[in-house]
Amino acid sequence: MSLPVRPDLLALDDGALAALANRGLVKRAAREVERDAPKLSAEENTVVADWADGVRTALPGGGLDRGTCSCGASGVCRHLIGLILAYQREPAAESAPAATEAAATDAASGEAAGAAAGETSAEAVAGKTAVGAVAGNTSAGAVAGKTAAGGVAGKTATEGATETTSAESAPAGPTAAESGRAGPAGAGSWSPGAFTDADLIERIGSRLVDAARRAERGGYTARIRRGPVPVAELPAATVRFLVPNDLGYVHTDAKAGVRDDVIALAVWAFRAADEQQPDAGDLVVDVGGSRAVAAGSGSGLESVVEFAAEVLRAGAVHAGAGLAAMATGQITALEKNGLRWPLDAATELAGQLAAYRDRGARYSPELLADLIAELFARHRAVTAGGGVSVRSRVLGSEEAAETPLRRVRLDGLGARVTAIDDERRVEIFHGQAASGVVLVSHRQWPGPDDGPALSKRRLAGATVAALAAGTLVTESAVRSASRSVRLTASRVAKSTVTVSSGAWEHLPPGLRVGDYAKLAAELDAMPPRPVRARVRADLVRVLEIAEVGGSHYEPGAQRLTVEIRDTHGNQATVTATHTSVAPARLDAVAAALLGARGRPRFVAGTVHRSGGSLVIDPYAIAADGPPVVPDLESPDTFPAMSLPGGPDLPPFLAPHAESVPAPAGKGDPEASPVPAGEGDAGVNPVPAGDGGPAANPGPATVDGPEAVADLAAGEVPEDGSVPATGDAPEDGSVPAAGDGTSVGDAVGAGLGAAAGVGSAGGGVVPVDDETTDVLAAVVASAREALAEAAHSGLAHLPPGYAARLDTARGSLNRVGLHRVASAFDELSARLSPDPGMETAHAWADAYLRVSLAADLL
Repeated sequence: MSLPVRPDLLALDDGALAALANRGLVKRAAREVERDAPKLSAEENTVVADWADGVRTALPGGGLDRGTCSCGASGVCRHLIGLILAYQREPAAESAPAATEAAATDAASGEAAGAAAGETSAEAVAGKTAVGAVAGNTSAGAVAGKTAAGGVAGKTATEGATETTSAESAPAGPTAAESGRAGPAGAGSWSPGAFTDADLIERIGSRLVDAARRAERGGYTARIRRGPVPVAELPAATVRFLVPNDLGYVHTDAKAGVRDDVIALAVWAFRAADEQQPDAGDLVVDVGGSRAVAAGSGSGLESVVEFAAEVLRAGAVHAGAGLAAMATGQITALEKNGLRWPLDAATELAGQLAAYRDRGARYSPELLADLIAELFARHRAVTAGGGVSVRSRVLGSEEAAETPLRRVRLDGLGARVTAIDDERRVEIFHGQAASGVVLVSHRQWPGPDDGPALSKRRLAGATVAALAAGTLVTESAVRSASRSVRLTASRVAKSTVTVSSGAWEHLPPGLRVGDYAKLAAELDAMPPRPVRARVRADLVRVLEIAEVGGSHYEPGAQRLTVEIRDTHGNQATVTATHTSVAPARLDAVAAALLGARGRPRFVAGTVHRSGGSLVIDPYAIAADGPPVVPDLESPDTFPAMSLPGGPDLPPFLAPHAESVPAPAGKGDPEASPVPAGEGDAGVNPVPAGDGGPAANPGPATVDGPEAVADLAAGEVPEDGSVPATGDAPEDGSVPAAGDGTSVGDAVGAGLGAAAGVGSAGGGVVPVDDETTDVLAAVVASAREALAEAAHSGLAHLPPGYAARLDTARGSLNRVGLHRVASAFDELSARLSPDPGMETAHAWADAYLRVSLAADLL
């Protein structure tokens, strides 16, 4: 009897099988089939395998979970995998792949032809709405840059690769089908939107379909990636459809039985994508919900905004026990309503008030002001309209608090060590190749240890250094809404860590960046920071390095900058700043990038825009051998850069000895300044990466300073463009007040230094770090003035505060930021001994304008 044609079995390559089982099982099954293949037969559409040891395996249609095997193993066994591999080798199956591919292409073409040809990007519409609402409509005039909300949707849940042994942790790369998934919708792709609700009920049951319908009525956001293996990234999980037109082979990274309703949510997301943008290969869609319901229900943040206004009136200095109790009530209410991003902000705000009461180093007036303004911004973005699309993204209403993950493979992308008072915090960044998501695990320890000492500490059964630079395969990971991951040691759920070679080529596009210009455009398209999703590692990327250019060292700032370029000649700047808790950070970055460990191939870190340039703060650098993690390296491994003739000058820097100054604090220990986060409680901000709103800068490039100022207010044109204003030249230069001349020359040196323009020789060249960026200095001074109001309280301002506001307003006018200055005028007019809600809103307008301007510099 001939074997039936099973397109589902032919579509499963090694990568898909590893996702459904695990890579070790696939390898073992392949060896057994190679050594002694089973005898295959058929019972109608069921394929049966009889093995030499007497084991009998049967696999009907509908997925691996419907297969049976007499071996007695629970779940998917090697015999089921071997049956599939043996079937794929059968001569009768050789002609089937072409027919299967043609059928899939026909189905995809039919879907594309029948879909509605929507022209407007849903994510762009949502982003524009959020931008226009951030600071209200208190000022007439033009508005914000293009802010497609695709950045807000962010990377969601991870897809667990399923390796179990150290040999299995070698990079497998995407499956053959997935390699083309980012292409056009018609390039061999198909749409899961073709599945009917009846198909879903048959697959997951009516109860879970009803649960999914309730979630759809509330509205949710999904990122869709079309291709031979379509992928839907949802707030709760990532869903991959491994076999065309078959729901039996759907893979999610949530544990089996925990969130099976996401399969229905993913199918409905593809339906929405097919209607809105049938030709887009990668897009963000808003699904379900009702614009009318959203508009009539309010933001749900009314009471928390009143709490934020009360904190602003009293200030941290005068916040008493009553405000602490109010904060606890607000946090409880937000958690009950599932508003994840405001909940995170309110929790941090309460933490800032507690830190000030305890005189802790965690307190920062600027962070306090950021958190207050963020709550105002999220409320305004939702109430201004835009429907469920804005609501779910700005409030995080569809984010699960925690999601247990399946067996997952994570590549270490480095670490960041920070110090606050007598506590040391380590954040470890993990990249998941299957989904392009970066997760963060973190741990705090008391004591004076620095990075090299902390690298020997153990976390989840492995050292910090091994996790930061190795490959982790674990069955005990739990992911939170902010994409942090909790790793636990368990006798049942195993975790293994193997040494990585830094071969990050297998990481998917999006996480691995080969074109810096495309990454810059992605950052430009992100929504404003105050309404963005609060994802810890949203801006962590792995940049490919084609060439290393000039390098600078600024002794006063203790900052090293190194130019890197991609294969297209686009430039980015690697910037590292010395801190005592990472004593070898600068030396490790210089050594790795300038060739001490072989040709540098990748750098992983947080990216942002500065002065029109792309900048990355490095967490790990891959050259030859294991990745270099600068924050964890020891000075013994990377000797300090020395003055010419010094005994510790590394050999690779010898040709540039005359231009290598000693970093401050590297020689005389008493010359070392206090690193950020270790000094006065009222001065040092919380270090970047602690989850605060300033942790993920992603400024956009806009056409002139007026557009910068107006990210905070006004309405966005239908096309999302940034109109030129009467106050700003079309070339984006900054005019001085009165004579209309540009001050570009005055700030050009500072911006040039930020861009890393230096010698072509590749040596470390000292530069004059006394150059002042006039525009940045003015914006920073204005921001500090507003942060002082949050610190002291609008009802308790010092006598000279009105004059300070007037000085800030005048400076903003002189550098051309007239609309930001007008917000200061409005605030000054509303100041009184008994400030009300109008004064709080005026302060929020001014602060949002100036903080967004700072983000764009």
